Amino acid sequence: MDVTYELRGPVAWLTINRPEARNALNKSVRDGLLAGTERFNEDDDAKVLVLTGAGGKAFCAGGDLKEMADSGLRVPPPDFVPQFGRTIEVAKPTIAAVNGVAYAGGFLLAQSCDLCVAAEGARFAISEAKVGRGAPWAAPLPWLVPPRIAMQILLTGDPVDAARAREIGLVNEVVPAGELAGAAQRLAERIAANAPLSVLAAKKTVRLIAEHPLADAYAEAERIWEPVYLSEDAQEGPAAFRDKRAPVWKGR
Repeated sequence: MDVTYELRGPVAWLTINRPEARNALNKSVRDGLLAGTERFNEDDDAKVLVLTGAGGKAFCAGGDLKEMADSGLRVPPPDFVPQFGRTIEVAKPTIAAVNGVAYAGGFLLAQSCDLCVAAEGARFAISEAKVGRGAPWAAPLPWLVPPRIAMQILLTGDPVDAARAREIGLVNEVVPAGELAGAAQRLAERIAANAPLSVLAAKKTVRLIAEHPLADAYAEAERIWEPVYLSEDAQEGPAAFRDKRAPVWKGR
């Protein structure tokens, strides 16, 4: 299978399994990513998704240029590659575990995730300018990194190493390659242990600035968080603290 789905406790691992082609996004991979994301959305046991690539060289090297050349692909539709929050809604948190190069469409996938953990040898690039292709999906990039950094990434197509990616805010954590899976799993488990309604509302809150003018963001945030305040979990958290026990979240 070119994409695998595996549940490790409360964490779903979606893995691009085409290491011989640097996990390039051919049709089989694109279809597998969509099916895996839909499965995660429907999987009540999965609280967080980790997206990664098989092998140690590539997270995803981008589109399959051979396939593009053979098919004469011109303007790809927005859903050519599943884009979290744009072409497919994903309410639960997502983490990119970047184990190698994340170029072009691979950059897109890492950018689409809520958090990113990278191996020390990982590299990121929007390389479309080097092959005459386009990157309209990079529109949110100036929300993630400073505009002039985004401009340089897009104009040059030059790779950004993991340390620099963390420095500019594109990556949350950089770890040795052998520790990547464990670091991503631990981060996901810390999120999964929290109150589920609070986690879902927190994700929506962070995205408000990208989606709404600042003047509207506060009102929208109040609307998002009101059900959390009114939930059973909002009472359970303080009660568990008072009683010196672990909270039992119900998600309602």
